[in-house]
Amino acid sequence: MEQGGRMHLTWKRAALSILVIVLSELLILLPAVPAGSQREAQTETRLPLHAYLLKSYMELFELAPELHFSAAEIQAERQALEKGRDSCRDRYRGLEKDYDRQIEQAQRELREQGSRLSSDRRHELHCTIQNLRDQKGQAEVLADHAIPVAYENMQAKLDLIQNWPEDYRKIRQELADGSYRKRRWGDVEDIGFRNIAPGQEDDIKTGEEAIKQLKQQGLWPKEIENKQIVDYVNEVAQRVARHSDLHVPLHVYVLDSKEINASALPGGFLLVERGLLEAADDESELAGVLGHEIGHVVARHGHKLMKRATIASIFYQAAQIAAIMLTGGVASIGTYYALQYGFYGLGLVLDLRLLGISREYELEADQLGIQYTWNAGYDPSGFIRFFDKMASKEGYVRGIGWFRTHPPFYQRMVDAEREILFLPKKPNAVVQTSAFEQMKKALAPIVQHSEQEAKERPSLIATEPNCPAPTKLYREGENIEELCQKIPQPGKQP
Repeated sequence: MEQGGRMHLTWKRAALSILVIVLSELLILLPAVPAGSQREAQTETRLPLHAYLLKSYMELFELAPELHFSAAEIQAERQALEKGRDSCRDRYRGLEKDYDRQIEQAQRELREQGSRLSSDRRHELHCTIQNLRDQKGQAEVLADHAIPVAYENMQAKLDLIQNWPEDYRKIRQELADGSYRKRRWGDVEDIGFRNIAPGQEDDIKTGEEAIKQLKQQGLWPKEIENKQIVDYVNEVAQRVARHSDLHVPLHVYVLDSKEINASALPGGFLLVERGLLEAADDESELAGVLGHEIGHVVARHGHKLMKRATIASIFYQAAQIAAIMLTGGVASIGTYYALQYGFYGLGLVLDLRLLGISREYELEADQLGIQYTWNAGYDPSGFIRFFDKMASKEGYVRGIGWFRTHPPFYQRMVDAEREILFLPKKPNAVVQTSAFEQMKKALAPIVQHSEQEAKERPSLIATEPNCPAPTKLYREGENIEELCQKIPQPGKQP
């Protein structure tokens, strides 16, 4: 009996660690200048304040000290953003309700007409319901997730314009008087000999049990079998790990999932998803993300999170994931649109707030990851550039699962930039390698094959064949304000 109790407790711990897989942070991007570098002064006509919110964080770090907008201008812009966000969300929520009414109308005709319907009309009604469900799912994801993230991002850039000049002045003062060395984990010369959180080796068994449970329950995605890709990712990860405070072996798994993520399980188990390899534009970006995940392992964040999770939430969320991973379907209509973009549930379905996740963990992993990337000889600004891409263009849609659980943009950007400025500059920091470019070429046919398989995967949602393709409410790369301006009026098909 006592042995059975111990086995039950062990199973519970393994089940809890399933959710730690969602310590995901990933990410989408654009070419950039190394952090902290200063461009030569340029003379240009000052743009309207709103125009600067469309620029990248990297650009704004350099431009902000020379921008001088009044407090009244900042406040007016902030209020305009809040009004725009609320108006856009309300209109998409109105669309949700309108689609519901149209679905009910079509379903009522099916019920009332029954066998009197012609086969053509029945098919037409099935297609109508199918496409309206799709569009309702799109509207739900946009209203509840993408639109708030996009506007939060613009608010953060407004914060940067307003606050960065003073923050930068303080950073320069800390550099001048040497007080920057007293910051948390400022002893970067001793990386590898520090003890960030004791007991890393105690987490190995937990990570092993988590992987075992994932595989037994069918939650483990297919692994990429291409040796060139696997060896490359492992080489980059091991390079960062060798220059970190990791005191346990690092085990790297490359998963064939389109979600833009890397995840850390306790005990040194790193899961790298195909979507991350697709999204990264150079090796320093990839190294920055992997360094961040290694930081989670070093600081034992997974172990700390397990103390906050509840068995009830584990069971509920695991059942949702299983439905998605095993059938290719969705656990709710609301995730349908998101799944079409390729993140198969782990980031979107799981609400990490149920676990009481501390945003402080993300800031800690950012700092450690930047240090490890720098110590491994990479350009540490790769992490900021990747975050910048996630926060721009299509990132606010494709990165939903990531952004919902991460710290405010401005705080994260400033802390990352501050850490980079505090690190001694290294000559010839690696940004890009030929090995990365070769990996991308090897990845292309795998992506094509996986995308085709995804189209043929069975779904939990009944599908009607030979229907017209549903209208997409959102186009890749579309500006959020363009998206809000084109919202169709309720009652009209977009």
